Amino acid sequence: MKQQKQPSLIDALIPITLLVALLGAAVYLYGDSSSSGPNQIALLFATFTAALVGLKNGFTWKTLEEAMIKGITISLGAIIILLMVGALIGTWLLSGTVPTLIYYGLQIINPSWFYAASCLICGIVAMSIGSSWTTAATIGVALLGVATGLGLDQVVTAGAVISGAYFGDKLSPLSETTNLAPAVAGSDLFDHIQHMLWTTVPSFVIALLIFIVMGFNAEASSEAGRIDEIVSILQTNFNINLLMLVPLLVLLGLAIKKMPAFPAISIGAVMGAIWAVLFQGDLIASQIDASQGELVGYVKLVWATFFDGFALQTGDAKMDDLLSGGGMSSMLTTTWLVMTALMFGAIMEKTGLLDVFVRSILKIAKSTGSLIASTIATCIGTNLVAADQYIAIVVPGRMFKEEYKKRGLKSVNLSRTLEDGGTITSPLIPWNTCGAYMQSVLLINPFDYAMYAFFNLINPVLAVIYAYLGIKILKITPSTVNAEESKGESGLSVK
Repeated sequence: MKQQKQPSLIDALIPITLLVALLGAAVYLYGDSSSSGPNQIALLFATFTAALVGLKNGFTWKTLEEAMIKGITISLGAIIILLMVGALIGTWLLSGTVPTLIYYGLQIINPSWFYAASCLICGIVAMSIGSSWTTAATIGVALLGVATGLGLDQVVTAGAVISGAYFGDKLSPLSETTNLAPAVAGSDLFDHIQHMLWTTVPSFVIALLIFIVMGFNAEASSEAGRIDEIVSILQTNFNINLLMLVPLLVLLGLAIKKMPAFPAISIGAVMGAIWAVLFQGDLIASQIDASQGELVGYVKLVWATFFDGFALQTGDAKMDDLLSGGGMSSMLTTTWLVMTALMFGAIMEKTGLLDVFVRSILKIAKSTGSLIASTIATCIGTNLVAADQYIAIVVPGRMFKEEYKKRGLKSVNLSRTLEDGGTITSPLIPWNTCGAYMQSVLLINPFDYAMYAFFNLINPVLAVIYAYLGIKILKITPSTVNAEESKGESGLSVK
């Protein structure tokens, strides 16, 4: 068997440089549709190139293939959730749940504080249920509809939704990433959350202030008369009342009770279908083909909503776009992107090409500030290259853990930094699993909303400033060494 060689920095740069070039070309040539195929092809070419580097360094094709398969396997849990979210959006459109959220949102939310309210609402919901994905797919979709009615910018609204969803997700003890980061770093969950408050809360407050200023300067009056038209269309096509919000309340309740995401979202989707049959009979009757009988027509329409979503024709093109969508089929392009991205990330990790960068970084990270800044940069880089927020937490966490300990830094410094750099930046990258998901749900390219996701942009910067100024950088004392080691051992066993 050919002996495996350590990769060089040049080896690592070859597939990454190719990927960056191809992704840039995809965006230039295809624009917003780059995630619908061009990015996937770019990732496949980069994966093949990384595999060639691995073969050169002594890896067998079987080893590389197993790594790619394992990488895809890791994503299967997210993929089945993604598909069921598509079904949920479809049934919630048909049931009137999303239209009802839009209707009441138009009644109570003032344009001058809409962006800040959207951010805050998403933050509260995500903190309650521990899921930025569920928050965006439910509350976020409805808020985009409200923005349309108020004549406000949907891209800015998407930035507010992302900011709030990731703030709440990051601080929720129910969140997977909030549990994963301290497990990898070897810190206590609640110590981790408490330590994150120092960078997370100020970043969120700054983001809210920016959204408040933007709201006061937003021009919504030119579209204000449009609200009556939208309300009329909603009332004409749907049975609108507070009872339509029951599927949402059930889903939030299941999430708070810590039911796993897939069964909880599945129950929410099924409830949407039941609610549609119970309360949207007139709408369904107008949509079905009754040639095979009314009952068969009902079954076919509701069944199709699960896999192909819901389409409404009102005569108003913007409202048709707003009130149509969902279905598992709408998530297939995102699934394709997730799979190709994780194949590339798996090859890069297996062949040691990611590790090359960390070794190079540690040579220049002499101070505590530069170490933390380097950790954040590595998390962001891993999000770009490996295209998954879990990998962007686990890989840098493993690589930097011993270095933090050697420098006398408490493990909560590392766990907080992993979230400041890994969790927060994942939805800003179109080919990352989180960015791809958000685009499929909100229908807005991450390249567009990224500049308005102020919390996600401010938090890593503030974390670096804290690091260089020495603000809330905790040191290990003799009395805490044993506790740190104990937590580290238990953290490594968590998967």
